[in-house]
Amino acid sequence: MIHTRISGTGSYLPGEPVGNAALIAAHGIESSDEWIVERTGIRSRHLAAPGVTSSDLALEASRRALEAAGRVPADVDLIIVATSTPDYVFPSAAALLQSKLGITNGAPAFDVQAVCSGFVYALTIADKFIASGSHKCALVVGAEVFSRILDWKDRGTCVLFGDGAGAVVLEAAKEPGLLASAFHADGSHHGILSVPGQICGGVVTGDPFLRMDGQAVFKFAVKVLADVANEVLNAAGMTAAQVDWLIPHQANVRILQATAKKLHIPPEKCIVTVDRHGNTSAASIPLALDESVRAGRIRRGQHLLLEGVGGGFTWGATLLKF
Repeated sequence: MIHTRISGTGSYLPGEPVGNAALIAAHGIESSDEWIVERTGIRSRHLAAPGVTSSDLALEASRRALEAAGRVPADVDLIIVATSTPDYVFPSAAALLQSKLGITNGAPAFDVQAVCSGFVYALTIADKFIASGSHKCALVVGAEVFSRILDWKDRGTCVLFGDGAGAVVLEAAKEPGLLASAFHADGSHHGILSVPGQICGGVVTGDPFLRMDGQAVFKFAVKVLADVANEVLNAAGMTAAQVDWLIPHQANVRILQATAKKLHIPPEKCIVTVDRHGNTSAASIPLALDESVRAGRIRRGQHLLLEGVGGGFTWGATLLKF
């Protein structure tokens, strides 16, 4: 039987961190640092400069993940990029990343659009490709420039998000690495978190900015995150007590805390980066993973529970032995 394991991680954050006070001053937002911190836990985020795209951020994160894995771009035979903010309508950010990495071996490259659950979706898909025997070395990336779809007059959303990218190299292995995964969607909840616009005839129709019902998202997120976490734990025959680290999508510190509490996972076992990164959507889980690996907190042999929830609504989780 073919198993899969993460052999390397990488991440990239553009520019210098932008604190709440600086963000408020730059955009004339009717808010305060205290208000933002109290309700979200966010103190700063990174914002990509004009002209910097999701594939640019993905490139830097991918280079670092490949270096950590001891691999070169030519070793990669599958590329999956999770993003809701691709460079173009098409080609995919994954195809552009492939070109920027100089990969010319014909490896398949495609995007996954599941918003904040995107990385878990992409990791699960890559795992199935490798487990089937069709591929051996996958580059799985979450990359976003959410600052491009924010309405700076909407204080309920514009202070929450940031830009960044995270990547992992997933390889075939003899011993189990990814132990269990599950992902789901329920499109009936699409109205509580969306960007309800599109390009038609060369112009934007509808609303091109992110819109969210915060209270509805909170209630839905906490429930499904706990449910899907228990689903993968049961599938792997494990309990929450055996999890060394919970790495949830970094949406809001209150959601992180409520989810950990429902799972009876102590706060000290929950990786939190939202205070410094904001919500980076599909990039948030691999960003938090890489930062914790490089800081020495996450070590080989530990059990990690990754989970995300995003617009759609989509949600999913992966339990793995790092």
